[in-house]
Amino acid sequence: MKPPQIENIEVDLLLEAIFRRYGYDFRSYARASIERRIRQFLADIGGESISQIIPKVLYDRDFFMQLARRFSISVTEMFRDPFVYRAVRETVAPMLRTWPHIKIWNAGCATGEEVYSLAIVLKEEGVFDRATVYATDFNDEALARAKEGIYEIDRLREASGNYQQAGGKSSLSAYYHARYDAVAMDSTLKQRIVFSNHNLVSDHVFGEMHLIFCRNVMIYFNRELQKRVLGLFTESLARGGFLCLGTKEDLRFTDFSGRYAVVDDRAKIYKKTVADG
Repeated sequence: MKPPQIENIEVDLLLEAIFRRYGYDFRSYARASIERRIRQFLADIGGESISQIIPKVLYDRDFFMQLARRFSISVTEMFRDPFVYRAVRETVAPMLRTWPHIKIWNAGCATGEEVYSLAIVLKEEGVFDRATVYATDFNDEALARAKEGIYEIDRLREASGNYQQAGGKSSLSAYYHARYDAVAMDSTLKQRIVFSNHNLVSDHVFGEMHLIFCRNVMIYFNRELQKRVLGLFTESLARGGFLCLGTKEDLRFTDFSGRYAVVDDRAKIYKKTVADG
């Protein structure tokens, strides 16, 4: 059995090689999570060691992307944690109406279920038509699926209950077209959504936003990277803008807590109160 310290060195070398060759920086991801995903990738391809795959990662971009997709967390569903969307509907949307044009960033949108859920809430609350929603992820394959907006029909049926709990004003089926065992999200939901590649680990500020949605992404980052990403969000938010994190993520006890007021502690929604500069 390989000594743990040697495997640690191999992981370090692999992550450094990825960063220097492709610019994707996974070095600050939570170590246990990244190691688990590397081991699973090795098992799936029949690889014997991490050091064995480093040359192929360096010289074969397609092979690298196969591995990189393992680092992209795409566990998502429509109206996941419905109380969050109810809070956006009841607390955030009325404030968004006070701006003539609304800019929203769904960071780490994965395959798009979250951004379509958000779009439905905004549409029902009468603010979607003057909003631009930027849906970003570093995984181009996930982004393509999000832009396509086609999902298994069983998953959408299961999401109907969540939609109702989120204060839905219609039927979820009103927002998609079903055919055979798949559904396509209604094209009107896509009209205000811009899908774009953006890497939270290495890219810069993404405009001035009125709402940033980034849920269940930072739990996979170490403390240093969490701090960087929170700084990025804080710079990207207009004063009075809202930040919505995952239920297991928190602004408390961070360097940025003094710049926000808690809007909904359970839903992890915060309002930026202190201007930049």
